[in-house]
Amino acid sequence: MHSHDSVFKYIFFCNDILHLVVVIKSYIFESFYIATEKVKIEGFRQLIIFQSLSTNIDGFLLFFIDRVHFYILLFFSFISGQTAYDFLNRWTANKLGAVVVGIDYRLAPQYQFPVALEDVLSVVRFFLQDNILAKYGVDPSRICISGDSSGGTLAAEVTQLVQNDPEFKNKIKAQVLIYPGLQAVDVLMPSHRQNEHGPILSRDMAIKMGCLYLTKDKALAQAVRENQHMPHGSRHLFKLVNWSTLLPEKYRRNHIYTEPIIGKLNSSYPVLLDSRLSPLLVTDSQLEKLPLTYIITCEHDILRDDGLIYVSRLRNAAVNVSHDHIEDGIHGALFFMTSPFYLNVGIRISDKYINWLEENL
Repeated sequence: MHSHDSVFKYIFFCNDILHLVVVIKSYIFESFYIATEKVKIEGFRQLIIFQSLSTNIDGFLLFFIDRVHFYILLFFSFISGQTAYDFLNRWTANKLGAVVVGIDYRLAPQYQFPVALEDVLSVVRFFLQDNILAKYGVDPSRICISGDSSGGTLAAEVTQLVQNDPEFKNKIKAQVLIYPGLQAVDVLMPSHRQNEHGPILSRDMAIKMGCLYLTKDKALAQAVRENQHMPHGSRHLFKLVNWSTLLPEKYRRNHIYTEPIIGKLNSSYPVLLDSRLSPLLVTDSQLEKLPLTYIITCEHDILRDDGLIYVSRLRNAAVNVSHDHIEDGIHGALFFMTSPFYLNVGIRISDKYINWLEENL
């Protein structure tokens, strides 16, 4: 039995009952005061806009990008009816008087990179228009992009792209990234080794899902498992994700750093060098342009080190960064904060998220 098994059981069953009751009452009470609007943009699948009925003009705009990666979670979502993300967006809209835009982007493997990114980017650009902000009573100086897991990846990518767009530069005040995946260069970081078997997101599952976002060629997944997937001409990027220098010492432990092996894969995937896939691959000068940032990482998460390294690099670039590390946290914790689980750590993460938004926007 893996050591994570006992941690996983502990996290699920040791919930704070009093906190649970308070949260359930909050969800039920606050959901009555939310208006929802479903819209489509240029044939886009669907957006859901959550807005408090008590929202006054000059509220803030929040884009929340979520993603359920796993087949097992898709089953759970049918059990639950309304998803945890729907609850979170309603709660955020009502508690903070915000306009929250939930983005339903197209999914791999049917739609591969960069379709999801383009979907999200088109929505953000649409809502950043002055007339649209005015329509929803949004203060244009209070706009935030947030997301969890691969939604956090997309949030980071979109924020970088918007900051480099002359038309929309500096329109984003803040970004919130919750246990995001931020690079596809090195898949043997300490967190990959420590959390190889999960909980929730195993190394093998992460590699399979990540590769399907790019191609159906199984050779890529095999090369990634062995950390031999990077193409020739990529070595200069390794310093941008080098955990032996960028990861805080307590997380390096006794692991020994070895560079990814280049040029072993017969097929070439230049997309692996693209910062639109791996936000950690942008230069320090590009990072300097980024807005106020809040990052949440979880100890028992294969993606932990991506977030930790981003925190280090953003601080080195003098970006204002807040960071919370959840010692008992697991990947996907937000998904489990509602029925039938009411996972305490998921509830705590949602509390931290909303409190940070309230204090900083």
